[in-house]
Amino acid sequence: MKTGIESWWGPEGFDVTVTSLDLRPGGELVYLMTATAPEQVAFMKQAGMPLTNECKVTYTEVSPPNRLAYKILADFVPGVAPYEVASVVELKATADGVKLTITFDAMHDDVWTERARAGHESQMRKLDALLAAQGKGVRS
Repeated sequence: MKTGIESWWGPEGFDVTVTSLDLRPGGELVYLMTATAPEQVAFMKQAGMPLTNECKVTYTEVSPPNRLAYKILADFVPGVAPYEVASVVELKATADGVKLTITFDAMHDDVWTERARAGHESQMRKLDALLAAQGKGVRS
């Protein structure tokens, strides 16, 4: 069973293996993301994409415990020149817990921006399930 970030990072139907992690401004997270669920495998094959992609995140801000900002290199879309997508994760204490908000740049078109949004939501469902299994209350 995977632990840490590998247990919840990435959308459902994909397996993540971290190859390096340096959590500081200018540091990088490098991981392999592999399609494992039949629907994702079929999508990747139909799109002419490999089942495993190496992904690179560069941290631009690390401000514990409230904010994390990073850029991910979008170099996996066939026929589209690589570009960076900036993202910000903010955590805010509330009366009944913590509110997590993720904002990110639009991708090169609306279809891929929607895929990115769906991927973030899927990833948060995985984190919710992990926290629930650990007996921590989670509300979406």
